[in-house]
Amino acid sequence: MMYLLALVLPPLALLLAGRPFQAVFNGLLWVLGLVLMILPFLAGLPFLGVAVLWALVAVHNRKQESRDRRLVDDAVQRDRAQRIG
Repeated sequence: MMYLLALVLPPLALLLAGRPFQAVFNGLLWVLGLVLMILPFLAGLPFLGVAVLWALVAVHNRKQESRDRRLVDDAVQRDRAQRIG
C-alpha cells in the first residue's frame, strides 16, 4: 500500500513514513515536476522520477529499519535472559 502511495503521491508517502522534512522538500520537487509537465517542457519527467524514487527508497528503508529494530530488541532480550538465568 505504501509503495503504491509512493508512486502516486510521493510527499504523502514520506509524511506517513515519518519523515516530515523530507516530505516538504519532496513535495516541492514533485510540484516543480508537475508544473514543468503542464508547460510544454519534458524537463518535468526527471523531477517526477526523482521524487517517486526518493519516496520508494524512503518507504523501503522504513520497513528495513523496523526489521532491524525488532532484531536488536530480540537480541537484547535474549542477552538479559542469559544474564538472569
